[in-house]
Amino acid sequence: MNAMSTDVLTKWTIDPTHSEILFKVKHLVISTVTGKFNEFDGSFESKGDDLEEAHISFEANINSIDTNNEDRDTHLKSDDFFNADEHPKLTFSSTSFTKKSDSEYELTGDLTIRGTTKEVSLDVEYGGTVEDPYGQTKAGFEVNGKINRKEFGLKWNAVTEAGSVVVSEEVKLQLSVQFVKQA
Repeated sequence: MNAMSTDVLTKWTIDPTHSEILFKVKHLVISTVTGKFNEFDGSFESKGDDLEEAHISFEANINSIDTNNEDRDTHLKSDDFFNADEHPKLTFSSTSFTKKSDSEYELTGDLTIRGTTKEVSLDVEYGGTVEDPYGQTKAGFEVNGKINRKEFGLKWNAVTEAGSVVVSEEVKLQLSVQFVKQA
């Protein structure tokens, strides 16, 4: 690449119809509950077509949380967990995006949930870039990581009679996202 092309910022926006934002939490230590956010937005800017050091931002609407159980979703939106009335969005803003191999990156940034911001690192697998049948350039990524929900103020829990914790502190994040290159 010549020096001029690396200075040009390329903007990419998330394609919500081809993306999923999932989380998984152990329930009663023996099974896993999967949830997702149905409403989210994200983008990244890179220097030309070089993805390393791209700046990535993301947000999800807490009221769009969906665990396939209306009572549980209502509880998650309450003050016991996300407190969606006072904190309607979770946000992420990258501080680094570092290439580890041809298809692997480490994404580090500030995740804000319920008014608490913590630095998190996530593993990213770059699936590639292709042009779709409509002439749009798309890039695909698989993003995985773990957070401790209590560090973000999601502290509710209960203990069963047998002494088991109802909801694990560890939350696994699994994002399958597709971005569209903007003209």
